[in-house]
Amino acid sequence: MDLGFQFQYPWALLLLALLPLYSWLRGRVGQAAALTYPDTTLLDGIGRPVREQSGRLRLFLRLLTAALLIVAFAGPRTANKEIERETDGLDIMMVIDLSWSMMALDMSTPNAEVTRWQASQEVMYDFLTKRPDDRIGAVVFSGKPYLLSPLTINKTWVEKGVDRMHIGIVQETGTAIGEAVAMGVDRMKNTKGKNSKVLILLTDGDDNMSKAILPVPAAELAAALGIRMYCIGLGKAEPTVLPRFDTRTGKLYRDVLGNTMPMQTINPANYEMLAKMATIAKGRFYRALDRDQLVRIYEEIDRLERTEVRIRESVVYESHRLIWAGLAGLLLLLEIGWGLLRPRAP
Repeated sequence: MDLGFQFQYPWALLLLALLPLYSWLRGRVGQAAALTYPDTTLLDGIGRPVREQSGRLRLFLRLLTAALLIVAFAGPRTANKEIERETDGLDIMMVIDLSWSMMALDMSTPNAEVTRWQASQEVMYDFLTKRPDDRIGAVVFSGKPYLLSPLTINKTWVEKGVDRMHIGIVQETGTAIGEAVAMGVDRMKNTKGKNSKVLILLTDGDDNMSKAILPVPAAELAAALGIRMYCIGLGKAEPTVLPRFDTRTGKLYRDVLGNTMPMQTINPANYEMLAKMATIAKGRFYRALDRDQLVRIYEEIDRLERTEVRIRESVVYESHRLIWAGLAGLLLLLEIGWGLLRPRAP
């Protein structure tokens, strides 16, 4: 932050007031003439214009040199404030459900159709922007988990990764919650430092594909490694119609009238299992029945997992003293050169 131009010793500028006084006194105080002429009219015009003009220029240069030296002594400088942020940021791993059921439209508003995935994307974007000092990674899953991003301070990278995802991009269908959580835990177990570790699971289904490790044992593994879990169950607690969509693009199919076409009925998330996982990993369980509730859930997680940031401010000065002193030096050389080369009366 630029604090502007200032002087280190502003009181020194008072010396500038002595320069007009010196100029005034110099015109009235001096040595008496060596010879006395009864009539000075005999000397009128002899070398007078040249010497007076030359003397005035040298006086001007001398006064200007002195003024520049006074300014240089006052210490002209530019002040800039530097702010350093010291923080013990969190390590946050987002485990995100990309199963087909995330295309359900129960997050819609009266004015717009919104799928569960679209609502989740918007909320995650906002969450990422609020965590500038944390390392965040992401695992996405359907019938199989995939690492979307390792833990990184580069939130733009994570956001772009989430933006590239769509329902159907994971070819393995189903829901593998346990293996997805285990992958997220595995990516956090060897992180260095004393940072707190948090895992946020967002899902709208029940585990039906995990084989290597089931959801509850995955939560126990997280707890053993000191990783706190927040589990979010998305969607209504009742069977919901899943519309037809293109798995290659994640776009909804529509009939000639622009209406979505039903594909199948899907069951709600396993809220009991999610609540148990959150309890084991010393976190919290949430249910989001609509987009507004999902927004409030992420806002609460953001408040609960605050990062302590210590701000240290310092002021750095850029001195301009040498510039002013250099200009004074150039004027001094000019005055000396003028004194040596000026025209003299015969």
